Amino acid sequence: MGEPHDWDRVLGLYARLERNEAIEFDADTLDLCRRVARDVAISSDNQESALLSHAGAETLVREMRRRIFEGSRRLSRALVDSARRKKAGDIAGARKVLEDVLAVEVVPLYQEQAKTALDYVDDPEE
Repeated sequence: MGEPHDWDRVLGLYARLERNEAIEFDADTLDLCRRVARDVAISSDNQESALLSHAGAETLVREMRRRIFEGSRRLSRALVDSARRKKAGDIAGARKVLEDVLAVEVVPLYQEQAKTALDYVDDPEE
């Protein structure tokens, strides 16, 4: 996995794109894009293809941001909903919410967090 601040740097690139600011895709920025693309489950072939052009690199930044943002929101909602259901005694419902996330989530970090939460669904509340 990339450096902890790499995702923030990509989100910064995305913000610059949204403000129509020019981005120089120098060696450092291209390396950042490769690391984060790998972190969010974008294949090496798709990464390299996108990084052949400025427009492709911008599209890659937008896709990385989408996966980070949507996956984070989906996981956060599922964790809250699962905890709420578990607290109410609906263990099956709590488990299903997390299984539903795992069925669609592609970002390995978010998959891991959902799996960890799923491992604890059956544990008694403290």
